[in-house]
Amino acid sequence: MPRISFSTLLFSSILCTAVTVDAQTLNMKEAVNTAITNYGTIKAKGNYVNASKQTVEQAKRDYLPNFTLAAQQDYGTINGQNGPLSALGGLSTASSGPALAQQNWNAAFGALYLSNVNWDFFSFGRIREKINVSKAALKRDVNDLNQEIFQHEIRVSAAYLNLLAAQRLTKSQQKNLERATIFKDNAVLRARNGLIAGVDSSLAGAEVSSAKIALTKAIDLEQEQANKLGVLLGVTATNFKLDTASINHVPQSILLNDTTVDFKEHPLLKFYKNRVEVSNQQLNYYKKLNYPTFSLIGIFQGRGSGFETNYPNNLNAYTHSYSDGVNPTRGNYLLGIGVTWNLTTILRNSPQIKAQRYISNGLENEYELVDQQLHAQLALSETKIKNAMDNYNEAPVQVKAASEAYLQKSTLYKNGLTTIVDLTQALYALNRAEIDRDIAYTNVWQALLLKSAAMGDYNLFINEF
Repeated sequence: MPRISFSTLLFSSILCTAVTVDAQTLNMKEAVNTAITNYGTIKAKGNYVNASKQTVEQAKRDYLPNFTLAAQQDYGTINGQNGPLSALGGLSTASSGPALAQQNWNAAFGALYLSNVNWDFFSFGRIREKINVSKAALKRDVNDLNQEIFQHEIRVSAAYLNLLAAQRLTKSQQKNLERATIFKDNAVLRARNGLIAGVDSSLAGAEVSSAKIALTKAIDLEQEQANKLGVLLGVTATNFKLDTASINHVPQSILLNDTTVDFKEHPLLKFYKNRVEVSNQQLNYYKKLNYPTFSLIGIFQGRGSGFETNYPNNLNAYTHSYSDGVNPTRGNYLLGIGVTWNLTTILRNSPQIKAQRYISNGLENEYELVDQQLHAQLALSETKIKNAMDNYNEAPVQVKAASEAYLQKSTLYKNGLTTIVDLTQALYALNRAEIDRDIAYTNVWQALLLKSAAMGDYNLFINEF
């Protein structure tokens, strides 16, 4: 079942090989527009919409009568026997000749020309309901395309923010490695001069290795997020230069506490509602199959024969001429009205009607479930926004305190007033604070995106850029 979950807004680890290409500068709106243009699923659903449009046109043409033209030219004998005969599946009676006392092999050309019109002019709204089914299917496919575009906008925006956060984490780990390297160089120099124990330089080296590993992991995460964004954009590039300045502020709409949302206009719910409507229209169509059909019939027939009218009395009264045989010399027409009603259809169709009614009920249940999920997601987004803003306001305080602590411990260590363990803990605390700050800044935008997804209003998010 399609749904927009908060997990799409968080980091995910995907094991894949990243291909590096020239850096591309992308802002959020350009990324979303590129994704909508290139993504295969959106293209596919666009074609499904076009197919549904043609299905509507085809259903409308079911109103047209059947109009058949037929022509037949033959060469053969006409020995006959008394008795009726009709060609199976044919549109007219079979040809016949005189019942002679004995077999003969006289043969000539003959022809049959036929035009037939058969129009089911009244079927108690069966064709109208078929058209309504195709129109409902078209509306469903259009809304399916719209909800796919909406969900893809959310996915691309989430991936964009995740990549921004990953790039910030990489920069923080680079700074951490630079601090660890300076710390190691000082420790090695002081150990050589006998000012500190040699074990301190070894511990400093271990911190550098740890910082390098952390940086490698951050780069790996950044490549994974870039690869994920590239897939969503429908491009092969995985090394993007993003617009970092666009999220350096708090979005203006982040503090809006609007929970009175018209969920009926949510793209996802509109799609689920249309699924129910298609099923109900299908149910109405099945009901119409129980009724009879009234038809108009019109036939015009022309016949030609190489056998003359006095052939039964004169067996030589025939010609082998092709043109004389196929030339129509007799014609008939027929106009009529008829009704057909297959009464056993009522018995056969009853289980199908019941089955379709159950399908409609099931689709209603799915609609209600998605509606509940969106209400819950909106409530969750408000909580996420509050928590994200609390962390956003607290992160600078944490970084400032950790920076001051690291500077203090570094100064004390240089003067031999503290141990390397205390300095290492201060270094770790500063690195952790910077990481928390990077995540906190991005999570503010992620929380707004979650609210936008729950409300079904992407403009709430994208208008901030």
